[in-house]
Amino acid sequence: MKTLRWLLIGFRFKRYLISGIAGVALLVCSLLVLMKDLVVGYIQLGVAVILGVLGLYLIILCLNRIFIRFVNVYPNGMPKKPNHVKDIRDILYRRKVLSSGPKVVVIGGGTGISTMLRGLKHYTSNITAVITVADDGGGSGELRNDLGMLPPGDIRNCMLALAETEPVLEKLLNYRFPEGRLKGQSFGNLFLAAMCGISDNNFVQAVTHMGEVLAVTGRIYPVTEEKVNLVAILKDGTVINGESRIGSHHLFHPGPIEKVRFDKESVQPLKQVIDAIGKADIIVLGPGSLYTSIIPNLLVSQVPQAISRARATRVYVCNVMTQPGETENYTVGDHIEAIQKHAGCRLIDYCLVNNGQIQPSLLSKYQEDGAAPVELDLSRIRRLGVKVIEKDLVGIHNGYVRHDPDKLAHAILDTFKDK
Repeated sequence: MKTLRWLLIGFRFKRYLISGIAGVALLVCSLLVLMKDLVVGYIQLGVAVILGVLGLYLIILCLNRIFIRFVNVYPNGMPKKPNHVKDIRDILYRRKVLSSGPKVVVIGGGTGISTMLRGLKHYTSNITAVITVADDGGGSGELRNDLGMLPPGDIRNCMLALAETEPVLEKLLNYRFPEGRLKGQSFGNLFLAAMCGISDNNFVQAVTHMGEVLAVTGRIYPVTEEKVNLVAILKDGTVINGESRIGSHHLFHPGPIEKVRFDKESVQPLKQVIDAIGKADIIVLGPGSLYTSIIPNLLVSQVPQAISRARATRVYVCNVMTQPGETENYTVGDHIEAIQKHAGCRLIDYCLVNNGQIQPSLLSKYQEDGAAPVELDLSRIRRLGVKVIEKDLVGIHNGYVRHDPDKLAHAILDTFKDK
């Protein structure tokens, strides 16, 4: 049986072995041509050199292809299958350079964080993403209710943003079932739910294992392992329960948000989160929904205090547009004050604000939905002790105004160099 197995392996490598054998044969022929006569003529020497060079080329080609085939069988963390030895060299060089980059901790949730991570991973591999777990809507909410697990949606998006996966795998993990009982559910969410099941319902361990499968750059942690629900109190005293209802409360009960809180007291953080914040060179809040993606992380005990004590450069990335239901008519200063108010301490050194132009047609589309560019009130922000950095950060994705990943990553690293 073992003999048959080795024969099958040899058959798979036969093309490369044949070229290697041919190369050795040509080298032998080259030596024989040289040794044929005591006095070697120009023609004889030319033939020997040609045969020798061709033989060496075939041998190198054989060794190169066999090496690549073995690497693809035993990738040892290689994010993608290399096609050439130089691909392996490029991967190893890139890993070495990225591993010397600054330690960046990003805090938030939603699509804003995953967009930013796609840019940051090209400049450093020392990334820790701290993600809110208050999501209770969509497919994440269903899995949370059905399986009692933490909501996987935002963490899945961050994983895909930091992963070095083949395009087909990324497409698979983003696939949503179009019908049946799984209609609207993401395969990536189900994958993480299954990983949680085989990890003895340890969500943090499941995220770690899935990160290993996807060759994720950096680490991703939920801000807490506790199951929490978000509660908002509007300025008129109305109480809105649930993250998904808070984000859409303007549709059934319009009114500005006074504050948000959890439905339980003293929610404890994940230890790894506090450790990462303490060791960070850069801490980034946002971009993302103010009251449902960023502030929920600051409601967890010890997190705002750890950020306030940190020696890191602390950056807040303000949203490009206001958000109906959360930040109608908010200025940049309103965003910063809401963060500091809920944190109970000063957290922000720099605020990144977009000054890039947005197409009038897109602005009209947003105005119809009650959104507008966030207005910069510079003098007020300076009184808060925050340095404002204005840059063109805007990018358009699928017809929506978003931060451009590369522009944003550049701006964040520039603040670190500036300090």
